Amino acid sequence: MSNILITGATGPLGSAVTESLLKKTGAAGISILARSADKAAALKAKGVNVLIGDYNDYASLLAAFKGIDKLYMVSGNDIANRIEQQDNVVKAAKEAGVKHIVYTSFQRKNETATSPIAFVAAGHLNTERKLKESGLTYTILQHSIYADMIPIFAGHQLLETNTIYQPAGEGKTAYALRTDFAEAGANVLLDETGKYNNKSIELTGPEAVSWSEVAADIATITGHPIVYVSPTEAEFVETLTKAGVPAEYVGLFAGFSKANKEGEFANVTTDLEAILGRKPVTVAEFLSGVYGSK
Repeated sequence: MSNILITGATGPLGSAVTESLLKKTGAAGISILARSADKAAALKAKGVNVLIGDYNDYASLLAAFKGIDKLYMVSGNDIANRIEQQDNVVKAAKEAGVKHIVYTSFQRKNETATSPIAFVAAGHLNTERKLKESGLTYTILQHSIYADMIPIFAGHQLLETNTIYQPAGEGKTAYALRTDFAEAGANVLLDETGKYNNKSIELTGPEAVSWSEVAADIATITGHPIVYVSPTEAEFVETLTKAGVPAEYVGLFAGFSKANKEGEFANVTTDLEAILGRKPVTVAEFLSGVYGSK
């Protein structure tokens, strides 16, 4: 078995990949990267090797990557500094002799500066390019939007307001569950046939749905008269700003809603199903689990 290292392993995606690997193979060949041992204590108790490192600290990455065959590279969440941080990861991996990087990127249609999420896309596009230029074997997993984000975008007071408020029009998104992406990532890491080598793979849920359809599903599940309201982007920004939402989050939410409206996340592929060897969880199934007892 290859020696595998998962970065971002104390976050939701990295920990889910680690847990999925532990269900499929022994802990002996699994290492995780964490910024502190305390945060990784729960996974260490399951037998994985904990290595300390930080995307900002090249020397720590180089030390952690020694002896690693396959690296699952979770994209960083520090958008302002992500390009430099992820360049560190790719360079350190090459210097340390890592053989294969599996990188978590994003689904998109528009790669130009006109994209509503260009500020988020820049780091991903740079890292994809650097991987392809590095000479390392790579697999780029282009994730669609997590279904797990639907309740966040819909709002924690949804069943009080009965209103989903997003400037996304009737744009559709091919949501998939984070844990399905994690299991797919684990399967790619464990593959020894090379069939995923040097490929960019667009991973999506089995169907694309609009906010109108999401609202209808939640209404059916809960019995609440959920409606979807799509304001203009300007109205949306004004409303959230008046509600005290920090400007960076307002811009993030508005950008993703506009991208949704423009069809950035509407494409559906069967690659996630193929890698999982089963049907991914649907949005309706996910929503039933979230709202079924409410």
